[in-house]
Amino acid sequence: MPVKSIQNTIALLEADATIPFISRYRKEATGNLDEVAVEKIALLLNSFNELEKRKAAVLKAIKTQNELTEALAEKINKANTLTEVEDLYLPFKKKRKTKADAAREDGLEPLAKILMAQNTANIDLSVKQFLSENIKTKEAAFYGAGHIIAEWINENTYVRNSFRRLYARKAQLSTKWVKTEEEHPEASKFSQFEKWEEPLKRIPSHRFLAIYRAEKLGIIKLKIEVDKAEALNLIEKAIIKNTGFSGVKYLKEAFEDAFTRLLKKSFATEFLNEAKEKADEDAIGVFASNLEQLLMEAPLGSKRILALDPGFKSGCKLVCLDEQGNLLHNETIFPHPPQKKTDAASAKIKSLVNAYKIEAIAIGNGTAARESEQFIKNIYLPKEVSVFTVNEAGASVYSASKIAREEFPNYDVTVRGAVSIGRRLSDPLAELVKIDPKSIGVGQYQHEVDQTKLKEKLDVVVMRCVNKIGVNLNTASKELLSYVSGIGPGLAQNILNYRKENKRFTSRKELLKVPRLGEKAFEQSAGFLRIKNAKNPLDYSAVHPESYFVVEKMAKNNALKPEELIGNTEVLERIKPEDYISDNIGLLSLKDILGELKKPGADPRAKKKAFSFDPSVKSITDLKPGMKLPGIVNNITNFGCFVDIGIKESGLIHISKLANEFISDVNSVVKLNQELEVTVLSVDEEKKRVQLSLID
Repeated sequence: MPVKSIQNTIALLEADATIPFISRYRKEATGNLDEVAVEKIALLLNSFNELEKRKAAVLKAIKTQNELTEALAEKINKANTLTEVEDLYLPFKKKRKTKADAAREDGLEPLAKILMAQNTANIDLSVKQFLSENIKTKEAAFYGAGHIIAEWINENTYVRNSFRRLYARKAQLSTKWVKTEEEHPEASKFSQFEKWEEPLKRIPSHRFLAIYRAEKLGIIKLKIEVDKAEALNLIEKAIIKNTGFSGVKYLKEAFEDAFTRLLKKSFATEFLNEAKEKADEDAIGVFASNLEQLLMEAPLGSKRILALDPGFKSGCKLVCLDEQGNLLHNETIFPHPPQKKTDAASAKIKSLVNAYKIEAIAIGNGTAARESEQFIKNIYLPKEVSVFTVNEAGASVYSASKIAREEFPNYDVTVRGAVSIGRRLSDPLAELVKIDPKSIGVGQYQHEVDQTKLKEKLDVVVMRCVNKIGVNLNTASKELLSYVSGIGPGLAQNILNYRKENKRFTSRKELLKVPRLGEKAFEQSAGFLRIKNAKNPLDYSAVHPESYFVVEKMAKNNALKPEELIGNTEVLERIKPEDYISDNIGLLSLKDILGELKKPGADPRAKKKAFSFDPSVKSITDLKPGMKLPGIVNNITNFGCFVDIGIKESGLIHISKLANEFISDVNSVVKLNQELEVTVLSVDEEKKRVQLSLID
């Protein structure tokens, strides 16, 4: 990235500009950096600020101890990582009384210095001066001095850096079984780790997180170790300057103490944390990628929808929704066993489709989904009524949430869940923003990763998707508005309050009348908020109000009104953006404006298409190796993808079965919600596992 682009981006971030706003409306300043690049700069800026903050705290702490020298201050200020800073701070950290402290109290520090100098002809004679009431033998003296030397070695930056390189190259992760399947209900899930060993640097994130979870549950014990002899050799090379020194054996005893008691534990913890952090980063990245694909799923659009939450014993809860997703009707039908009131249920569906002018039917993909799909398709309905199976992951979470209770205070969770299924068909993004992303079901080990980092990343993803699509200011929920650039929950509620009092917004400028929504929030948000049938037609486009002047100029130069220019491809093709470059607007923004004027408010998402599973497959017992089946990708991991083939259990396509050549990135072959034809490789009915392949 050009230095100027980075500098300008940092300046915008420090001025509290949001990532979507910067990447969409400040392209000249950033050099056309996309949202991913801007996010990366934001993360690096945050890391830098955290590093500088820690440096200041460490410098202050050492200065308070009157131990801060110019040389040490320079080293701390030049440190490029938190690890370097912490290594430099280690000798000055306040800690509990150590064995080394006890040895110092017994007057053994001078002896430790003599040993480290390695220039005494007969160390056994020199030790006599250090004997006392507490230290009665030379062995005790050397033992105590060894504790001091061990501490020095542990705090030696050269030794620590050498150990860091050793662990990075050769650390081995191993596991030991602690609890059997009889002793822990989840032990069987982790049986492969009963006795596992693998180089730490090669372990994939999903396997590390599985091992980490197993240890958290107390099923296994994990260790991170390096070869002891190699580790001790590193210390010897760093410390031994005189191989003929009479006290070499005492130094070697101190080296072993330093390794066994201090360094080994310290670096096992450091590299465990580092591996966890890397695994978290990978897992969060996969989760975020899946979430973005799910949020950008094709919407059906504003249609009248009958949504059905299927079930057997409790029946199928159905609701009818209007074009805006408002609840018109709800009731329960019983088309399946044990009641099996199929005829009555069919008649009811027909009646509701006619009465409410239903255009599409949404069926949740949970229990009794396939049976319900078949039941619906057996009903003689108008050809224009399409039937869709909808992923209902998270719908139950929404139905019991505060948001759902506020939306539907007079209805129970079953009605709310069915409404969520229907709305998800109409506009997946608008509905999914109401659900905690972790509950949507597109990640792995989401409860094991750093929850703060997970939330931060997922929030960025949701914001990116919301602002990429744009939001209808007059219909959007509080949750959807909260993710608009510059808005947040507080202002979102104020917008709703204003909308309630004034019925609707007629212009973007009206936003400035919303309490606490000032010029800054307006600047950041206005371009992402759309107003249908606004006074100014540009208010329904992604053109920012700050650029309306240039559209007006373009229209005037072509003897048109601004509204006559919008969608006028013939005229827009003739306009040269170079003619309108000024101090206020550059070429990149002008090209974006012309593109937007051609298709104002266009939804970047694809159009929803109906999909059908194989009608002969309804459960895992119907599967046979060699079968070719239609399926939809419903989760992506680093080791493969899971595919919904119309049964309760999703099948796994391992990464090795995605293509005939080697691939390292699953997303290079498949995307979430992609329709596939898969081949069944194997079926394990007992473990409920299905292996699939894309390779013929």
